[in-house]
Formats: sequence, C-alpha cells, structure tokens
Amino acid sequence: MTDAPQKTFTLTNDQTGESTKLPILDGNDGPSVIDVRRLYGQLGHFTYDPGFRATGSCDSALTYIDGEQGILLHRGYAIEDLAARSDYMEVCYLLLHGELPTGDQKTLFESTITHHTMVHDQINNFFRGFRRDAHPMAIMCGVVGALSAFYHDHTDVNSAEDRLISAHRLIAKMPTIAAMAYKYSCGQPFMYPRNDLGYAANFLHMTFGVPAESSEPDPILARAMDKIFILHADHEQNASTSTVRIAGSSGANPYAVIAAGIASLWGPAHGGANEAVLSMLDEIGDKSRINEFVKKAKDPDDSFRLMGFGHRVYKNFDPRAKIMKETADEVLDLMGMSDPRLELARELERIALEDDYFVQRKLYPNVDFYSGIILKAMGFPTEMFTVLFAMARTVGWISQWKEMMENPDGIFRPRQLYTGHKHRPFVDLPKR
Repeated sequence: MTDAPQKTFTLTNDQTGESTKLPILDGNDGPSVIDVRRLYGQLGHFTYDPGFRATGSCDSALTYIDGEQGILLHRGYAIEDLAARSDYMEVCYLLLHGELPTGDQKTLFESTITHHTMVHDQINNFFRGFRRDAHPMAIMCGVVGALSAFYHDHTDVNSAEDRLISAHRLIAKMPTIAAMAYKYSCGQPFMYPRNDLGYAANFLHMTFGVPAESSEPDPILARAMDKIFILHADHEQNASTSTVRIAGSSGANPYAVIAAGIASLWGPAHGGANEAVLSMLDEIGDKSRINEFVKKAKDPDDSFRLMGFGHRVYKNFDPRAKIMKETADEVLDLMGMSDPRLELARELERIALEDDYFVQRKLYPNVDFYSGIILKAMGFPTEMFTVLFAMARTVGWISQWKEMMENPDGIFRPRQLYTGHKHRPFVDLPKR
C-alpha cells in the first residue's frame, strides 16, 4: 500500500516564468491551506495579506469554526451541547487536556482551581495605586502582568509542569482579580473567595457580596453566569488570541502573555462590542424609531451601523447568540424585569432579518447582541463587560499558549510591503 501523493499548488511568476509547487495541507475539517513557508526561498517573494484575512497563522486542535454553517466546536464538541449539558470547569479541562474529564478528574481539577483562587495579600497594594475611577480593564491588565512578580516559582515556559501550574493559577485567580477591580471602583471592601462555592457562584459572591451580610448567589444566576463563561471560553485565532500567541512565541512568561491578550481584548472592535450594543439601543430609544435607524445603517454616507450584527467569521447565525438569547429570557424572568432594551432588541432583530439588505449581506445577530442586556440585568456596570469577557477567555488564551509551547515554531516575525523612502543621503542640519 502506497501513501497518497502530496497535493500541491503551482505558482508561476508571469514576468520571469519561474514557478514553484507549494504543498496543500488538509486539516480534519474546514478549507485546506497552501503552505507558503518556502515561497521566499524559492521565488524571492512574500505573501501580502493585511489583517491576515486569508492566512492560517498556526495549526490548532482546540477550536473549529464553520462560519458559513454557524458551527462552533471545542475539541470536536458542539457549543450547544457544552452550554446545555456541561459546565465551565468541564470546558476548561477539555480545552486544556483535549478530553472531557471523568468524575474523578473533574473533582480533582475543581479542587485544584478552588485552592488557587486567593491572591497574594500584597497584591491589594496594587489596587490602591489606581485612581478610584480607573477603568477595570486597566486595573486587570496591570495586576495580571504583575502576577509574575508573585508567582515566579513556576514560570519556566519550557517545563510542562510549570505551564500547567500557571494555567491553573490564571484560571483560578482571574475571577478574584475581576471582582477586586469592581469592588475597588465602588469603594467596597474586597471579598475573599469561598471554597464551598462553584466557579461562577464564587465570582458572583466576590463581586456582589458584602462583609456585613451573608448572601448566597442565586443558582439560576450562577448557572447563567457559567453559561456566559462557556460561550466566551475560546474562539479560534481572533485578535486577542493571536496576540497571546505572538507574545508567547518570544518566550515571555504566561502572566505577561495573558496581560497582552487582555490589552488586545480591550479594543471596542473586539471585547467592547456588547457595551456598544447597549449604547446603540439607548440611542434608538423606542421601537417606533427602529426603521429610521435601519435606514441609517443602510445609507453608505451615514457612519451609523447596527452593533451586534455580523461577524468577521460567521456568515450565518452565531451559534452562541441563540444560546445567549435564551439565557436573557431566563435571567430577566428570574429578576422579575421587563427590560425595554430586550424588547427593543427583539424587534430590531426581527425587522433586520426581514430586510433583504441584511439577509443578502449575511448580517445576523452575534453573541454580543444579547450578552450586554443579560449582564446589565445581573447588576454589572457596562465597564465590567469586557472584564468578564477576559475572565472567561483566559482558559482559551492559556490553552492556545500551552498548545503553542508544546510544539514551538520559533518567534513570530511577519514581513511587510515597504512603502517608505528608498535610501537617500543625509543632509546636515544647517543645510535643511
């Protein structure tokens, strides 16, 4: 039995007649890729792909997205099944280790994460160095970067044991740091984590609990929070994940690497989109004005656009958006709320999806369209939205980093198309 011949793609330079055969690589799903690593050596040319819209930067076994079909898989498991039948700790284990845990493995993993949730007491001093009105993402970025000064005993990136310990610490401590950022902003004392609570419930306790009262997080809210974490756990090679991989390729410690991911996520085009959805709904204000704003969104000369519609990858419904919509109903029913923004969002979705302009351009609601409404109903201020995103995405970032470090390709070093001056003579100051 012989191996199948290597599939190749022939590239020819029309000016010189030179040609080269480039290997075509097949993944387990999705489109094949043309391997251009040897292109410069063979033809003296680089590829040019601003924004990396047609470039595969790595191979990964973590997450698969089919944007045309609206499919999201983690290690082969559909996001719908994970959100309905699993919990965030199981998804964390799955992303880190490649398989869903057994009962004993899950118990041990949860215990490990639980006993890493406290942060070094001197970290409290870092918070006091920020202004009270500092954005919580600025605080989180700074404090996470500083963790390497407190947990430098296991930062050998070439050690599999150290990588796993760092992963456990980051997953465990991010909710604590996020809650501390919130407490600091509103002048309330920090709440210690509780080892008897699950991951999401513990975060709600540290965020909304106060020392003067004993309170138990509502299990329905904790489950909704857990589901939000699952939906944001990983999402392939997006801007922040690519940032993590690039930073990690230099051999930087994992805390610095995750801080780089947080900084990238902070951008309004990435992690701040759900906050922009709420601002848009407030601007529309009433169902009677929806058609007016839909018309503005379709006007090429108007800068207004519908936030929460469309996605860089998904050209169908974002599968996370459907789950988020159901969660919004559960949370608002529990809270006894009738948020006019939710009714406005539902009507906006209906009108937009009946409009050929949006249908033809495949501008469907994405996960950000409903998540802001849920988080607001749960009591989170809008400036905390991206913090929650970062907290949930930490497992994806650290899993992507861990995967990359297990099969390193060296430091990331993109090339460029130079458009500046050619070499020119230097002119001394008096002659300029």
